[in-house]
Amino acid sequence: MFDLILRQRHNVKNDLLSGLTVAFALVPEAVAFAFVAGVDPAVGLWAAFFVGIITASIGGRPGMISGATGAMAVVMTSFVILYGLEYLLAAVILCGVIQILCGLFKLGKFVRLLPHPVMLGFVNGLAIVIFRSQFGQLKGDHHVVYNNATQTFEVAAQWISGNSLYTAIGILIVTMSIIYFLPKVTKVIPATLVAILLTTSVIQLSPIETVTVKDFVDTQSKLALEKNFKTKEFHKIKDELRLSDVDSIGSIIAEAKDQVYEQNETRKAGRFGVPKISLSWKDFEIIFGLAITLAAIGLIESLMTLTLIDELTGSRGKSNRECVGQGIANMVSGFFGSMGGCAMIGQSMINISSGGRGRLSGISAALFLFCFIIFPPLWKFIEMIPIASLIGVMFIVVIGTFEWTSLRLWNKIPKSDFMIIAIVSAVTVTHDLAIAVTIGVIISALVFAWKKSQRISAEIKESNGVKTYILDGSLFFGSVTSFKNLFTPSQDPKNVVIEFQNTRVYDHSALEAINTISEKYKELGKILRLKHLSKECQTLIKKANSIIEIDTHHDPDYHIATDELD
Repeated sequence: MFDLILRQRHNVKNDLLSGLTVAFALVPEAVAFAFVAGVDPAVGLWAAFFVGIITASIGGRPGMISGATGAMAVVMTSFVILYGLEYLLAAVILCGVIQILCGLFKLGKFVRLLPHPVMLGFVNGLAIVIFRSQFGQLKGDHHVVYNNATQTFEVAAQWISGNSLYTAIGILIVTMSIIYFLPKVTKVIPATLVAILLTTSVIQLSPIETVTVKDFVDTQSKLALEKNFKTKEFHKIKDELRLSDVDSIGSIIAEAKDQVYEQNETRKAGRFGVPKISLSWKDFEIIFGLAITLAAIGLIESLMTLTLIDELTGSRGKSNRECVGQGIANMVSGFFGSMGGCAMIGQSMINISSGGRGRLSGISAALFLFCFIIFPPLWKFIEMIPIASLIGVMFIVVIGTFEWTSLRLWNKIPKSDFMIIAIVSAVTVTHDLAIAVTIGVIISALVFAWKKSQRISAEIKESNGVKTYILDGSLFFGSVTSFKNLFTPSQDPKNVVIEFQNTRVYDHSALEAINTISEKYKELGKILRLKHLSKECQTLIKKANSIIEIDTHHDPDYHIATDELD
């Protein structure tokens, strides 16, 4: 899996240079995700710093990059509009508490139970999402419009064309070429860093014009302010409007021009403060739902990225420690006025491919970003980077992330596994990661249960008037129907034996099936003996106690999944 990436040991030089490369890529991503969430770009940038440095320092996966992410930003959008930034910060803090509890109760280990097809679907889906999201940065003429179908305000844009498009494509191709070919010549300096520095220098020293990070940040900031302002104005009067007037008024508000939009929030990102909400039960209910959602999405994305990096580096991270580290990061992030976050698969792939392996790579990335934020001269340089160059970097990430071998597996693996890969990939693209993984796990479990249910059988022997059923296979909720069909009580002799030596009873449904069969023999006045049942099974066999004879000689000793014994 992921043959494009070499497994190697980390060193200080590689970690520092890789961290610098990642920091360049973090800036537009953090700004874009802040825009998605409907908050000021500074809220996203500070989140990338706090989450990045804390998880890199105390988290469970060296080499993994964390920060503000789109998966979490998407679910914040409507919440920010309805309740404001302070409630979002409170939800991020509570999200951190929940994630810490998950780590302390060692729930992170369950990510190891995820089927491989679900992992492949997750990787492929995220690669497609990253690839698709880059095209939004090749658009211009951004403006806010009103959507009649959803009655919400959205940002529309047009594809750039002419010389602007040709320049962007040229920068993109040059960036990708450097990243691909330079490692064949030398690996002293990360190819990604060289590509960014070279393209930035060429653009600044030539008359060529293209969209830079500064243009992107300024545009996103203005759009976020305009969209939030118009949304709030619309909701103030929406309930008072006649139904026939809602869409027309929404369109009028969207088309309003020449207005100065100012940030109304007084909270400054990067400064410590307790969110200004009351400690009432009502406010807790408001933030709890979002906190649970953020915690689930953050942990799923982080733990699956952790598993992915484990495969890339040939090492193993600590999932429960990552839960605690991410929880602490989100708590600190919330108290310092930023939007929180989780692992970022795109930036993690940049880090790994650039040679970053140790904690220093993530820590240095966060510190470089911190320097970019607080030192104006450094920020000026970041603003010069062409957006097309960063798009080229992300395209290389997509190529390295997508599991191309999975496309050749359609006739080499079970159809059900290939179907799971396709479904998880599609749902990741159309909805979100948490839903995709949940669906993938459910389908995998159902497929497993179905296959197991078909594998229970019985060898039948008759001797001296005794009929013996020697069972083979697993007896659980999925196989009870097949189990019952093995027996013919009306045709069997007076003495019957069921041998469980090669069969394990897994759950209460299986016990009820045994009870049902026992009762049928009892009604016919026949004697049934059960051999090699565990002690727990014997305790729970109820309906045929009067005629059952249980052979306890060499009975197995294992636990059965049932609430009655808890």
